[in-house]
Amino acid sequence: MLIELDQIERQAIASLNEVNSQESLEQWRITHLGRSSSLMQVFDALGQVPKEDRPAIGRRANQVKQALEAGLMERTESIRQERIQCSLLTERLDVTLPGRPVPRGRLHPSTQIHRRIAVILEEMGFQPYLSRDVETDDVNFQLLNFPPHHPAREMQDSFYVTGGFPGGDIQADNPILLRTHTSPGQIHAMREYAASNPQNPPSIRIYLPGMCYRYEQVTARSEFQFTQVEGLAVGKHITFSDLKGTLDDFARRMYGQSVRTRFRAAHFPFTEPSAEMDIECFVCNGAGCPVCKRSGWLEVLGCGMVHPVVLMNGGYDPQLYTGFAFGMGPERMAMLRHRIEDIRYFWSNDLRFLEQF
Repeated sequence: MLIELDQIERQAIASLNEVNSQESLEQWRITHLGRSSSLMQVFDALGQVPKEDRPAIGRRANQVKQALEAGLMERTESIRQERIQCSLLTERLDVTLPGRPVPRGRLHPSTQIHRRIAVILEEMGFQPYLSRDVETDDVNFQLLNFPPHHPAREMQDSFYVTGGFPGGDIQADNPILLRTHTSPGQIHAMREYAASNPQNPPSIRIYLPGMCYRYEQVTARSEFQFTQVEGLAVGKHITFSDLKGTLDDFARRMYGQSVRTRFRAAHFPFTEPSAEMDIECFVCNGAGCPVCKRSGWLEVLGCGMVHPVVLMNGGYDPQLYTGFAFGMGPERMAMLRHRIEDIRYFWSNDLRFLEQF
């Protein structure tokens, strides 16, 4: 049987050298290593071999099997390499054809201006604070010093939520509504900070980004939903000069070191005194043009010192603490920056508009 195994090995190796395709290689495997092959029959007949001869015959049979399997793997790789070389010689790549462009995604213009504002404010020491979109009337209005007769509380200016919420009835004392500005976050933030140390509340320096909702007619200049970014600083000995210096620095970082600013007196219920900040029109450099309505100035944000009533409602003693707040509309800033004429473009998902940014 040892002589038979030697003959099986010689014949299998000889026929393997003549194999030149993947199909014939599979056929060779079945013939010489398959279940019905001569080698497998030797393994099946080991039980009939004399006991003293079994170790030598079994060892030799395993050697033959390993040799054939190694030869099979080597020949398989050789045929694969031959096919690759043949493909390289016979198949040619036409590099003159234009490639298929891969479209690149990009950030929404509103997201771009949001991120720019966030980078600037964080460089100036302000930390982000996220607040809820659905508020109660007292947090959205009452605690921010909006009197009950203020027009922003009326049905035509606010989205009130009815049904399914405690106090959801519009006629109730504290109905639920979609926030009309990001300022309610000031109350939440101040109360959280004050709760950490009621006897000596820590200073605050945060900015509050988010979506706001107002029941307004949609026009080229107004939307029923829009984003705001609000800043809040509370501490001891904070003055209007700190507010002005902060916003001047913000304007230089946003619009360039040479930008000019001005502050105009204004009125907001939650700040006193209040102001609006303008920047010199960067289209006409202050000479007057249609973008700035011939005034030479562009309004960019509102600001003021936090009203003592708001400080007190937030848990801060207005006798010891002062603060300032400011708010801006990123869409409006993007409109000024890129001379966009219609605010509805931001939410219409028109690729002709979005791909310009």
